[in-house]
Amino acid sequence: MPKIARKIVWLILIAALGSASWFAWALLTPVEPPEHTFVMLHPGYSTRRIASELKSAGVIRSEEAFMLWHYFHRRRSLKAGEYLFDKPANIIDLQKRLRRGDVYVHTVVVPEGFTMFDIARAVEAAGLGPAEDFLKVAQSDTALIADIAPGAPSLEGYLFPDTYEFSRMQTMHDMAAVMVKQFRQVGAQIGLIPQPFSLNPDAGRGLHNFVTMASIVEKETAVAEERPLVASVYYNRLAKNIALDADPSVIYAELLAGTYQGALHHADMQFHSRYNTYKYPGLPPGPIGNPGKSALEAALHPAASDYYYFVADAQGHHRFARTIEEHNKNVASYRRAVRGK
Repeated sequence: MPKIARKIVWLILIAALGSASWFAWALLTPVEPPEHTFVMLHPGYSTRRIASELKSAGVIRSEEAFMLWHYFHRRRSLKAGEYLFDKPANIIDLQKRLRRGDVYVHTVVVPEGFTMFDIARAVEAAGLGPAEDFLKVAQSDTALIADIAPGAPSLEGYLFPDTYEFSRMQTMHDMAAVMVKQFRQVGAQIGLIPQPFSLNPDAGRGLHNFVTMASIVEKETAVAEERPLVASVYYNRLAKNIALDADPSVIYAELLAGTYQGALHHADMQFHSRYNTYKYPGLPPGPIGNPGKSALEAALHPAASDYYYFVADAQGHHRFARTIEEHNKNVASYRRAVRGK
């Protein structure tokens, strides 16, 4: 072999070894990302775009090495989504994550009794989007419950309280649908929702009334064992066509109107809204919050009682009364207890 040819071969070998060494280094050496680095990879991103986003975020050293390794595994797609990078990883490990779709999830905690306004704020606080976007869905996407609650004015009452994990790839509709699905599951467990779901409009209105009652019970007491008794009071008042006089319904009426100031005053009891159970007898047009399982069961299975009134006892519970005279005594006792604290 001529001397020049040998030199060319050696140069090619050296270049190949150098390239292989560089590729192994870029591929296998873990990269320490900036602390808690989030990268959003949208659907439709090309491999080059994904590599560029990861390089810009300081997660990989080389776009070329990333694309070359993916070329060798091109039959396995990289999943879109939001990813958190908070520990050293090399390109091989990183692509395994992207192929699994190991996306970052945001936790949304919905306590019992939260309104759709509260849930919207929780969604925003979790970093999943503006509160008003979720609220628009909650106020309009009633098709999600049309089969079980025809005519419901919103999804209020059907966004079941629980701890949820959502990704930023999920829409506000998706999140609301998950909460409604959880409501359906719990409702079926306790016998609130018949199986299969009834398409009878009267059955739908009946379920809606139960959920509305449960939402009032949920708002009135946090003590689970008291809820059947509280429900009995309201059912007794409904039977006698006595106004429910539920303070939480007035608060909700003002929340809907955007006028609630954080506290109720005597004048608020005259607030003009069908949700105001001081001004209008019977149940409000819909739930005033999202009840949990215990409150739903209380609405379905109220205690048998002849009580028509209840008031807080300043100890976290309530005192129940059959007559207005007895109730007034309980109110006076409550006020003395509050003054004595």
